[in-house]
Amino acid sequence: MAATEKRLSTAVLVIGTGGAGLRAAIELAEAGLDVLAVGKRPKEDAHTSLAAGGINAALATMDPEDSWQQHAADTLKESYLLGDPRTTEIVTRGAARGIDDLERYGMAFAREQDGRISQRFFGAHKFRRTAFAGDYTGLEIQRTLIRRANQLDIPMLDTVYITRLLVHDGAVFGAYGFDLGTGTRYLVHADAVILAAGGHTRIWRRTSSRRDENTGDSFRLAVDAGARLRDPELVQFHPSGIIEPENAAGTLVSEAARGEGGILRNGLGERFMQRYDPTRMELSTRDRVALAAYTEIKEGRGTPNGGVRLDVSHLPRQTIMSRLPRVYQTLLELQMLDITRDPIEVAPTAHYSMGGVWVRPEDHSTDVRGLYAIGEAASGLHGANRLGGNSLVELLVYGRITAQAAADYSRALTAQPRSAAALAQARAEIDDLLAADGPENVRALQRAIRNTMTEHAGVLRDEQGLRTGLTELEAIEKRMENVGIHPDIAGYQDLAHAFDLKSAALAARATLEAALERRETRGCHNRGDYPDSDPAFRVNLVWSPTTGITHESIPPIPDEIAALMEAISTDGKLAE
Repeated sequence: MAATEKRLSTAVLVIGTGGAGLRAAIELAEAGLDVLAVGKRPKEDAHTSLAAGGINAALATMDPEDSWQQHAADTLKESYLLGDPRTTEIVTRGAARGIDDLERYGMAFAREQDGRISQRFFGAHKFRRTAFAGDYTGLEIQRTLIRRANQLDIPMLDTVYITRLLVHDGAVFGAYGFDLGTGTRYLVHADAVILAAGGHTRIWRRTSSRRDENTGDSFRLAVDAGARLRDPELVQFHPSGIIEPENAAGTLVSEAARGEGGILRNGLGERFMQRYDPTRMELSTRDRVALAAYTEIKEGRGTPNGGVRLDVSHLPRQTIMSRLPRVYQTLLELQMLDITRDPIEVAPTAHYSMGGVWVRPEDHSTDVRGLYAIGEAASGLHGANRLGGNSLVELLVYGRITAQAAADYSRALTAQPRSAAALAQARAEIDDLLAADGPENVRALQRAIRNTMTEHAGVLRDEQGLRTGLTELEAIEKRMENVGIHPDIAGYQDLAHAFDLKSAALAARATLEAALERRETRGCHNRGDYPDSDPAFRVNLVWSPTTGITHESIPPIPDEIAALMEAISTDGKLAE
């Protein structure tokens, strides 16, 4: 099938049309720069739209004593001291500005009667600093950003899959990809590229991501271009993902279900959190609840389907309908389950990549000149445990800052060398896959990676399991040499899955190798053979296929923030 090739040119190319990508594109357009935003999913349905809980900023509308310094202290403490203090300061200082920007674009936040933005508690925050819009905060942010992007006439291409960044002599000069429907190739020349294509949680069997997102695209694109990854092993497992139906396994039951008084029971009907955190019970931190549920299931006390039960049926029906409308609706649609009457079967689910592409804190630039990474694609803020509500504000703060840096970089270029060899390689990569007619099925190999990661690099890890995982991955990588790709009348999804598979394999290798190296238990990373934290591992692990893993030290925490780092009372609050 001979596909045509379209050539486009722009000052800055943004890859990913979720919250991070759109916020960057808006900043560039407002600065008068040429920008093009490209996404493989329809922008109205980007992953950001699934974020329910809220967005953090020390606005002090409810608790006047709150401050950005306290927000930074809470964030660094919850990161198990692996978060970057400079990144944390930039995000917490810039958070209020991020909320102002959304208001300027017309976002409707929940408000108190006197007009103040309403803020609520989210786990491990000292004060109420989570602004929200029902339990649809992410969706509302996404809609607001799309509306603003449309006002600015920002060109956006949906359903275009970027397969390779184009690099010459250590500097990016564009990207290459294809249209998922028609197979039309796209060559985009750009001065700078902002990578906002999400994380890698789809490489586990149960995940809160949909089938075609968070497959590790950002990781592969960056690494193939010459960048590195930081802390790929630090992945947040959310305690409550649904188990059925199979095609929606891992879909989240919002943390709010526990926050409102939901009770967790194992297959024997026991309220098992008494064993793991008798004080906080279901309001314990995400990593603890996920580990508790995992342990119950692993030790044979789970439900017949391999889960535990989350029950909200004892709550007043009115509470459920007003405070958990999305959970109610989701379970009705997916399982015909009425949560006002019956418990929900859940299990831990891969939820958020806290590591990502290695970036500099001040502008999120990478090892490749002109290449930046933001959002879940990047690393630095969350360390070994992400505070709920921090990811949405991170998008806004770095979307703005990184766009300004990319704009400055573009304006300062006097000339931009391109490489015919780099372009030929990108074209050949697609041609070779389309010509591939081997016996191996791409989707089956994706499933094999998910099984390996779930079995050996899930909530609980140990040396033997991780080594087994690497051996299995090697066999899968060998089988990948014999895939067959068959585009059909419905489009080029098969080709997209082949690239998803390449990304998944790279992300899995980085995760397994870094998890093996981190011989300690810290936050989300539970090593059964090393149950304690080790001060020697208060470092970030930086990975690349050429240099392997290096240990990167973390700068000291400024005194004004360190003084505020304390154990936060969680009485009656959902900790996560």
